Amino acid sequence: MTRQVFIDSVPMGGGAPVTIQSMTNTDTRDAAATVAQIHRLEAAGCEIVRSAIFDQNAAKALRDIVDKIHIPLVADVHFDYRLAIAAVENGCKKLRINPGNIGSADRVKAVVDCCKMHHIPIRIGVNGGSLNKENRANHPDDPVEAMVESALDHVKLLENQGFYDTVLSVKHSCVRYTVAAMRRLHELTDYPLHVGVTETGSGEAGLIKSAAGIGSLLMDGIGDTVRVSLTGDPVQEVLAAKKILAAVGVRKNDVEIISCPTCGRTRVDLLSIADYVNEHVRHDAGYLKIAVMGCAVNGPGEASDADIGIAFGQGNGVLFRRGEKEAAGPTQEILDRLVREANEMLTH
Repeated sequence: MTRQVFIDSVPMGGGAPVTIQSMTNTDTRDAAATVAQIHRLEAAGCEIVRSAIFDQNAAKALRDIVDKIHIPLVADVHFDYRLAIAAVENGCKKLRINPGNIGSADRVKAVVDCCKMHHIPIRIGVNGGSLNKENRANHPDDPVEAMVESALDHVKLLENQGFYDTVLSVKHSCVRYTVAAMRRLHELTDYPLHVGVTETGSGEAGLIKSAAGIGSLLMDGIGDTVRVSLTGDPVQEVLAAKKILAAVGVRKNDVEIISCPTCGRTRVDLLSIADYVNEHVRHDAGYLKIAVMGCAVNGPGEASDADIGIAFGQGNGVLFRRGEKEAAGPTQEILDRLVREANEMLTH
């Protein structure tokens, strides 16, 4: 188990629930636009948000932003230690830096001292696209070891200053490299781990790469917080993260609807039926496994294994509840009964 740190009041590591992060893509200096986007992220289920701090005006805007949001804000800072200090002094709840690009040991110490004073944790974020020349030269044919070495080098810079309130991440646009590097870090350290695949792209391609990488790590028990990196509206990152966490069983706070891919035996419009169930059952009342199956081959087994489910035949269906056959009837009648009983199960 990893050690635990707190981002404001949100625990990370030490057995705490895996949290969902995203990053704003507004101009941070525009506090109103950034707050509006964070409010949308909050509504979608984001629990920690990160914003780029690239000049002093962006750092100063944090004061207006953090006072109007309800989740901790992480300041993402590179190269300039003065910006890191300004971000902390203006209210960020966590700092994302690479200590190696902040400057001399004195500058790292100045940042660490400021974080200690304000009880602010630091995330060391190593990206395969921005490794320094030394780490690349040490492992010219092994990007995994190069990223791990970089992360551990950065850890030492903080530990040399007596700082251990640290979160680690190594990310690469290659899923395999990301997973291998995070597994290696998990073996070598007990710091909380931030998992994600970087620069995955947009839409379906980005979601698939993210699910493959993040899902693999979560199923290994690796990861204390996740960020899905997608090009476009960051709200989509949060929705994708929720789906990944649910798919691997890390979170069970929404309904899970399983349905078969259909084949020539299917005698109902199963896609429309599955969509109908999704639209009419509650998604805010906890976990329930619902099966919507199209024929008698796998249908009865899957439906009886679910909390509630239907196996459809020709114009009719059989309803199972908690493993027992409960009713049979015409398609719409049995479908309406499933929705009604599922909602009752969710609220009792």
